[in-house]
Amino acid sequence: MRLLQLEATGTDPFIALGVLVLSVVSVVLSLIIAVVLVRGYRQGPAHRGTLWLAVGLIFLITVPELLRVGLPTATGIGVVGRSVLVSVCELFGLGTILWTVYGGGAR
Repeated sequence: MRLLQLEATGTDPFIALGVLVLSVVSVVLSLIIAVVLVRGYRQGPAHRGTLWLAVGLIFLITVPELLRVGLPTATGIGVVGRSVLVSVCELFGLGTILWTVYGGGAR
């Protein structure tokens, strides 16, 4: 009797499980960093830049990872549609971080 039965399309099930574990780890770490940024904003002198950095981080890492896993699982969106949505989120996150770093979040 096998304790863990895995099925994966196109690859070894353990590789698929490894990719899923790495995705979960990256989401958890990005959320931890975002929480630290928000706590820093709330405890210290209120710099909006730290909040914008948290938003940028969420859109750069967390949302795209959730889309990569969630869209094929829950919807019928194809590879191209998923790639476009993931890229838009990543670009928004990068743009938000750059805007904050270059002084946009300080206003």
